[in-house]
Amino acid sequence: MQDKGESVSTPDEPEAIAALEALTRMLVSIAWDSAHAAPPGVTFPQMRMLLILQALGQVPSSRLASALGVNASSVTRLADKLEARGYVARGAAAGNRSVVTVEVTAAGQDVVDQVLNRRKQAFGAVLCELDAEARAGALTAARDLVRAAAATPTLAPTGPGSL
Repeated sequence: MQDKGESVSTPDEPEAIAALEALTRMLVSIAWDSAHAAPPGVTFPQMRMLLILQALGQVPSSRLASALGVNASSVTRLADKLEARGYVARGAAAGNRSVVTVEVTAAGQDVVDQVLNRRKQAFGAVLCELDAEARAGALTAARDLVRAAAATPTLAPTGPGSL
């Protein structure tokens, strides 16, 4: 563990960073490809909204905007298109009818399931290329990296299921 502001330097730092950059490209590629398992006409931003909504459940549109890192008008536009396709439903908060809520419908959940299943298949294919020892090491490393990222104060949280 390091003190805040203290830089960790190792002799193989450039090699480690290059490996993490390659890993990032591979993970983003899988996320991007799996998002395109959505039906034609569902855009990447719409798919991202569905993934986040699936994780959050029924939420006020203001909370959804915050999780997406966009303004309320962007949520409105995305929700309009997804609602027209039957993938999300809008409602009102029980205690305050002026608060608009958004949630994934059963049809939207089917879209999310398609995307997540494609992602799981891709990860499974990658893991099948590793022997048992390497798979165990990859699992440990992935958990350690996620834990380290969560503990790093300079990294902003990105919200659930951002890709």
